[in-house]
Formats: sequence, C-alpha cells, structure tokens
Amino acid sequence: MKVRAELFRYAGLNVTSDTLTGIYELDGRTFVETVTFEGVKSLEAPAVVALAQLWYLIAGLSYYKAGAARRIDVGTTPLGTQGRRLLKAALSDGLGEFAYRNQIPLSDVTIEGREGVDAFEPFVDTNRVLTPFGGGIDSVVTVEKLRPHVDQTLFVVSPATGRFAPLEATAAATGLDVVRASRALDPQIVRGDESFFNGHVPVTTMVTLLAAVAAVASGRGGVALSNEHSSSVANLRWYNSDINHQWSKSWNAENLIASAIGERVGDELVVASYLRDRSELWVAQVFSELAQYHHVFRSCNRAFAQAPGERADQWCGECDKCLFVNLVLAPYLSRTALWSIFASEPLSNSAREAQLRTLVGLGEDHKPFECVGDPDESAVALTEVSRLEEWRDVTVLRELADELRTERLLSDLLEPQGSSRVPANWLR
Repeated sequence: MKVRAELFRYAGLNVTSDTLTGIYELDGRTFVETVTFEGVKSLEAPAVVALAQLWYLIAGLSYYKAGAARRIDVGTTPLGTQGRRLLKAALSDGLGEFAYRNQIPLSDVTIEGREGVDAFEPFVDTNRVLTPFGGGIDSVVTVEKLRPHVDQTLFVVSPATGRFAPLEATAAATGLDVVRASRALDPQIVRGDESFFNGHVPVTTMVTLLAAVAAVASGRGGVALSNEHSSSVANLRWYNSDINHQWSKSWNAENLIASAIGERVGDELVVASYLRDRSELWVAQVFSELAQYHHVFRSCNRAFAQAPGERADQWCGECDKCLFVNLVLAPYLSRTALWSIFASEPLSNSAREAQLRTLVGLGEDHKPFECVGDPDESAVALTEVSRLEEWRDVTVLRELADELRTERLLSDLLEPQGSSRVPANWLR
C-alpha cells in the first residue's frame, strides 16, 4: 500500500547562462530536473531568474506527486502573493485529476516559506512574440493568425530523449525560427517506483513559464498561447471541486500565471492565449484552409511518448484525441481528404462508438481526460457531419444526432466565446 509523504522541500535552483537546475526533496529523497535552452541570451539576468524561480515552484509538482506530501516547504525560493496563489491553484486544480485518480484530496496540504518577492523590469520588445508550439491544429492556427502582425518565433520543448519528429516537421513547415528547451526529468520519476503515486501534472503551466523565461532572456515581450475557450470546461465534480484535465490551459490558469509573472517583471511581458475566445470548431475551420500543414501535423498523444521506441509514426486512429480531431475537421474537409491525412476513419469504426458517445455527452462516463473540446462542441460537430451526404452511410452518426437534438448552431460556435486578454498589437 502506498503511503503519503510528510514533507516536500524545494532544496535549491541553480541558474547558469543556458540551464536551469531544480533540486527537490521528498522526505529526504532527492530529485533533480535540468532544462537546457537554445537560442536565448544569458538566463542569469535578474528578471529572468525571477521568472525561473516561478517555473521552479510549479515544476516541483512533477516530483511532489510521487509522495503527495502533507507539507510543502519552498525554502529560500521567494513566493510572492501572486506566486502563492498560482502554486496553491496548481496544487489543488492542476493536480485535481491526479488527486481524483488516486483518491487523495489535497485540501490538507500546507505551504510554508518565504513570502516576499523582488520585482525587476525587463528590457523587452512588445512586438516580438514567442509562440509555444506543439505541432497540433491549435498552435498552427495561432502561428498563422499572428504571422501578419508581430515578429514571431516558435518555442519548442523536447525531452532529453530526443525531439519529436512530427512536431519538428510541422515547425519546419511554418518557416519560422525556433527557440528550444530540452527538459531532463529526474530518472527516478521516468523509471518509476512502486512506492510512487502516479498521475497527471500541470505540464502546460510549466511550459508556459519556460516560455516566459525564454522570452525575457531573448528580449521578447509576448508569449502567445493556443488554448481555446473550452479548455476551461471541467471533466467532472469531486469533493465539491471541478476536476479539469486541461486546467493548465484554462482561463483561470491564464490569469493566475499572468498575475504571478506581473508580480515579478511588471506588465511589459504579455502572456495570453490567442485562441482564448474561440471554439475548437472555429480553430478547425481555420486549420482546414491551411493545406500546407494537413499532412505533417499531429495531435495523437502516442507520437509524443518519452521513450523514442514507443512513439507511433502515424495517427493511431484509436484514441480520444484522434477521434475528436477527426470529428471537428469533418464539417470542413471531405471524407477523402480526412482519410488521406489519418490513414484511418475512426468516425465510421464501430469500435469507437462508445468513445464517440462520451465525446458528445451521451456516454455514461465523464468527458475524457484528454485535451478535447467540450461535449457541446462535439455534439454540434457530429450533428453537422450527420447531415453531409458523403457520411449518410454511417448509421451511428445519424442515430447519435437524433438522440442529441442539439439546439446550438455551428454558426454560434464560430463567433467569439467569452473573454480574452489578447493585446491589440496581436490583432491589428
């Protein structure tokens, strides 16, 4: 039986010109993570170090989860008021899925340590933007929509085991320069241990903060994220809390991250999602017109395994992500075009019917713990596809559409949805 740890301690952050090394202790067991940057100036400038400390705080959750300790001691790492708010939210909400899967409510965890934080004003150009790039339809659309308006460079994070081929191919298709970070997790976490708890951590928050570090270290004044409106929709309720697999991409997380960054470097650095007020269907429509990316992009998680030998070399056609991407592109791309991209057709595969029911909100289970749209978006997409002549032979689509009888229209989801923090110079 796994037993919760008592103390997780931040033992120190070492910063050199091109590396960040975070050291952590879990009941005396030491973990070390190193991130190496390419394409930036020195990381040793005070404003960069201040942001690196913020990354260090959130990155620690990758190791904290191994023991789910009851106490967290940040040691000499400055928290700040907004930094504490972000860390608490990343613990309770960013680890929400982890807590649910392991049945460990984390409401009893205390955070101890230094409160004060110094602020530094960085020298950045607000028209130079760094765009975190994952090789899927979301970041591709952000790149192309931003292209006419700002001086844009991609930001790519790779594991120490090597770069992801489909991500690299899609990045190359943009023709843009790339700033890189290579993340070397502690081997103990990669290898695992029978005493460790396992589960999802807020990786996107960690990547966002690394992008902020890289931006300031290279004089850039913006980090353009690619998180849609629906990323704020929870998967389920548990212990009176929303459990959201995509918390890192949510509106709440974006605001907390921006406030914590602002506390350390002021308002000159803008971190915002270009897609915040857009639906997945709007993104799919825009992407459907970007034919140069159709045969290189990849959103299937099986392409991004840590171990190179475990990485799939094509879309698996079986996971919820493959199914969802097919579903939202189907209203805009022909059936033949979809087949040429995916080399399979999950929408007509009877083995995927239960997954499809869950995606559109008719299943007995909650929305999948995956980066997929909310059930309303999926239901609208399915209804649209069921009406297309070329899909009429797929009986399950018609049957599900009849069962859904959704009142939302595709045209509604192509309009802006909710609030956005995107600055005017990204849109002019």
